[in-house]
Amino acid sequence: MDLSSAALLVTAGLAAGTVNAVAGGGSLITFPALIAVGLPPIPANVSNSVSVFPGYVASVAGSRADLPRGRSLWLLLPTTVAGTIVGCLLLLATPARAFELTVPFLVLGATAVLAFQDPLRRLVGHPADLAPRRRTVTVQAMVAVGAVYGGYFGAALGVMLVAGLALVLDATLARVSAVKNLLSATVGLTTLVVFALFGPINWAAVAVVAPATLVGGYAGARLVRRLPPVVLKTLIVVFGTGIGLYLLWRALH
Repeated sequence: MDLSSAALLVTAGLAAGTVNAVAGGGSLITFPALIAVGLPPIPANVSNSVSVFPGYVASVAGSRADLPRGRSLWLLLPTTVAGTIVGCLLLLATPARAFELTVPFLVLGATAVLAFQDPLRRLVGHPADLAPRRRTVTVQAMVAVGAVYGGYFGAALGVMLVAGLALVLDATLARVSAVKNLLSATVGLTTLVVFALFGPINWAAVAVVAPATLVGGYAGARLVRRLPPVVLKTLIVVFGTGIGLYLLWRALH
């Protein structure tokens, strides 16, 4: 790896770590960068999933004050691990074309859910009005779907998690973002273990990108705590829409 390639990957890692902490979708920065330095698509996707994990951990550290207390949060982690394993196995065992065509609509759909969160809440009911059992099942289902997606591809995972959780949790967007960071870190750790055992990882690229995502992730998480809710929501919706349209363009070309 020459100096210019390393510089590109460091820059991409810093940007991706920050974006993942604020809105999610940082993998759409690092994944093309890994392709640009010469990695084939599957090794680039696998190496990217491993590389962004430190950034997720840093995001958790930066947003830990906003994490809700209680055992209900930790009960989401087994669901996250199981869903991620399913997604990883799908990536390693099945053709990607069909899912590649589906992903843009999943991202755009998740972004629309967040954008129209208030009307949808009036339609399905505010989280505070849901029965505890129904709310628990709904949250677990949202997390499971997001984890499968995260294990398979991962780009815009944060957008999808924030959109789903904001609809079913009675919490501020900063707190929802903190939960998203913890779940994303769990997805990242699970993909790291699975792909380290079975995936074609380029460890040289990981060694360059991962430290940069660590720095960017912590900085981004601190930024989230300073943003007004309407600004944070607007950033996520705009970024999610851009990601979805980019993925759709790439899938059709």
